[in-house]
Formats: sequence, C-alpha cells, structure tokens
Amino acid sequence: MGPEVKTCSLTKADFVSDQAVKWCPGCGDYSILSAVQTALPQIGKRREDIVFISGIGCSSRFPYYMSAYGFHTIHGRAAAIASGVKLANPDLSVWEITGDGDALAIGGNHLIHLLRRNIDLNILLFNNKIYGLTKGQFSPTSEEGSITKSSPHGTIEEPFLPGELAIGAKANFYARITDSSPKFMAEIFVAAELHKGTSLVEILQNCVIFNDGVHDAISSKEHREENQLVLQHGKPMLFGKDRKKGIRLNGLKLESVTIGENGIAENDILVHDAHNPDPTLHLMLVRMSLPELPVAIGIIRNVSNSTYEAKMKNQIDLAQTKSKYTSLNDFFKSGDVWEVK
Repeated sequence: MGPEVKTCSLTKADFVSDQAVKWCPGCGDYSILSAVQTALPQIGKRREDIVFISGIGCSSRFPYYMSAYGFHTIHGRAAAIASGVKLANPDLSVWEITGDGDALAIGGNHLIHLLRRNIDLNILLFNNKIYGLTKGQFSPTSEEGSITKSSPHGTIEEPFLPGELAIGAKANFYARITDSSPKFMAEIFVAAELHKGTSLVEILQNCVIFNDGVHDAISSKEHREENQLVLQHGKPMLFGKDRKKGIRLNGLKLESVTIGENGIAENDILVHDAHNPDPTLHLMLVRMSLPELPVAIGIIRNVSNSTYEAKMKNQIDLAQTKSKYTSLNDFFKSGDVWEVK
C-alpha cells in the first residue's frame, strides 16, 4: 500500500486566486493549473503551508494564479530559491514551477544538484520543446532539425531527455504525464507530494502559438491508446485499444509484442516496479520512443531514500551533542574576552 492520502476541508476553489489568468487561449498551462488546484485539497495542508516558486517563462506566472504563498524569481534560479525555502522551513509543501528552457538551459546546474541532494520538494517541469515567452526560440528539448526563430535552417543540437537527465542525477521520483489528462495529472501531483524527497514531474505541454501539436502523436485522443504505455506499479506493461500489446525484455532491449502472437502470453510481459532502487529498467522506460515503442507515461521511478534536510538535521544534532558550547553566546564568551568601550 502507498502513503495515505490526507484530506482537509479545503476545495479546489479555495486555491483559485483573484488574478486574471493570462495565458494564450488553448495553452496547456490551463489544464495543469486546474489539476494542481484539484490535487492540493488532497494533501492535507493549509494554504499558508504551501508555496509555489517559479523562474521565468510562461509557466512561471503560476504563483499569481494560486491562492497560496508564492515567489516569482529570476531565470533559471527557481531550484535554488525553492531549496532555500524548504531548508528554512521544512514543514512547508514547496512546489517549483518551471519550463524546459528555464530548468534545463540557464537553470540546468541547479536542477541537477537539487535532484541529487533529494530535498523534499516537488518540481513541475512544463515541456513544450520551445521557448514560448520569448517568442519561439529552440530550447534544450527541441527535436534536432526543428525550424524556429533562432534556428531557421533547423537546430543541429541533440536534445535533452529530461527523464534521462533526472535518473543520471540520481533522482528518486520521476514521472511523465501529458496536459491532456487532467484527472491523471492530479493523481500524479498527489503522489509526488506524498513522496519524501525531490519529485520531478515532466508534463508534456502544448504551446499553441510556437509549437502547436508537438506532442499530438502521444497525447491526442486518436493516438494515445496505441502510443502511450501508462505505467502502474505492480501491473504488467500493457497498452493498445484492446490491451493486447505489451512490453517485454529481449536481451538488453525492450520490445513491443502482441499477446497471442508467436506464442506470447501475458506472463511474458514485464511487470512495472517503480520502487526498484536499480535505475537500469527505469532508464530504459524513459528512453522508449515512437515509432518503435510507445512512450512511457505515469510514475516511472518512485524510490525511498533519505532526504537532504533529514541528513542535515542529524548532522547538526550530532555536532551539538559533541560540542562544549550550548549556544552562540557561550562560544563568544569562551577563551580570552575583551570588552571594547
């Protein structure tokens, strides 16, 4: 059984601020905002115990639209500010809101070290594979060959895969979801909050102005049943309209098979283990891509580990037990003391 979901008397409406939402009509950010506001009453926290930290980008307007505490910081520095907020007040529920440019370009170094430290906060990474706020330049996740305002002949860079980067940085919780499934998003956000440690949730989000339809092959109603592998811990990796397709391990590679063909039975299908400390299979799931394989959606990795703040407290407690000083004042008055008048 997973951690118990707490409830309180608050509702979704309690987390809606009085600010007019200023995103382009049809932007995927609206769906994400709604899902977060749906999830928060389920985590059992008061509004004054929740804080949203953002950097720069379209997604970073998020704190204005939440009736909770928030801080709109500077480009690429949301992870640093969020870390400080959590370490200063560990009882807060801290949410970092960031985009693929904000988190993976100027903020890439901060993201890596936040993940490896395992500070108990949540990162929502809006990935539309473009710079939206600054009008359509290619981002670290833009596909090679993408024609944008800053790559008129096509970008020649190999893109980042956020999940691959996360696991390389020793992330203990990584999930990937689409902005077209608001109910599922809310469930994942609750799971991220219940996880003790850094939770990274990558959201495949649509930018209707500069990169419209970039995730359609994965998220659209016409394609998602065949092109998404929705993972559930302890359940076989099945997909397709009739749930007859599955994923199995063939040597050192994952492959898509159909139950009933070539002697394939359901017990040949891999069972998802999100809690396995060994990240090998999780990394293979992260790397699955169309057209050969469906894209893995849901919680890919969810492993328990000590948090940074718990280790820090233990270190401080141990130092205090060994110290001959009980306060800073004792230290100042130790040894030779002069009084200056």
